[in-house]
Amino acid sequence: MKKRIVYTILFLILVMIIGYFCKDSAIATDFYHKNMEPSFAYPFGTDWMGRNLFFRTLRGLSISLFIGVIASTFSALIALFFGVLSVFGGKKIDTVITWWIDLMMGLPHLLLLIVLSMVVGRELKGVIFSIALTHWTSFARLIRSELLQLKEKHYIQIAKKLGKGNRYIFQKHMLPHLLPQFIVGWILLFPHAILHESSMTFLGFGLNSNQPAIGILLSESMQYLVTGRWWLAVFPGFLLVLIVLLLYCLGKDLQKYTSQK
Repeated sequence: MKKRIVYTILFLILVMIIGYFCKDSAIATDFYHKNMEPSFAYPFGTDWMGRNLFFRTLRGLSISLFIGVIASTFSALIALFFGVLSVFGGKKIDTVITWWIDLMMGLPHLLLLIVLSMVVGRELKGVIFSIALTHWTSFARLIRSELLQLKEKHYIQIAKKLGKGNRYIFQKHMLPHLLPQFIVGWILLFPHAILHESSMTFLGFGLNSNQPAIGILLSESMQYLVTGRWWLAVFPGFLLVLIVLLLYCLGKDLQKYTSQK
């Protein structure tokens, strides 16, 4: 299991690195080789402008992974903040935060993402902002539940009777137990972030059409599927699903690995 976790992380890092360095190749046009089917020279084929779909797909995946890292990190930190505040802030604050979490989870998720993205200004900043502000609710509820259980432990009660403050108790006694679960939860936010980024971009409310994002590749491919250019949608869609599944499995493997220790 440990090797599988390492290999998965290395593969995802490799995709990000290759995608970062193939920026120019992803936008280079060659009208002499347009609409070519997959071949040895063009593993994923080319589009209607002769652009190499292999490099465009890798570039799009690297953008999605970058957005996933940034948005998931901010979302996880927001969840941690509200989870801790809910437990240590008193009954009134806990009631307000719980009510706010229920309200956020009751709203149509994709609609909320689109509205927030448009308010901020769409593109990269808007996508990251909207995902970060909408994906923390379930994680915050999980952190709150875990902290409430830890709060009832005997050693926590003893620390309170010895006069230790909430800050000391959280840092010294709760955080070491919470940290493995926090890391797992943070990684499990990645698939949601990547899928929602692709969905927003596919619908036209996400990244700029000049960027070879996966959502844009899939959106553009819809115009050409009826002409038999199946490779324009199959390869980007397949790799998007593969990355999402790898991230999901990585989170589950880390969850099992940390629970064994």
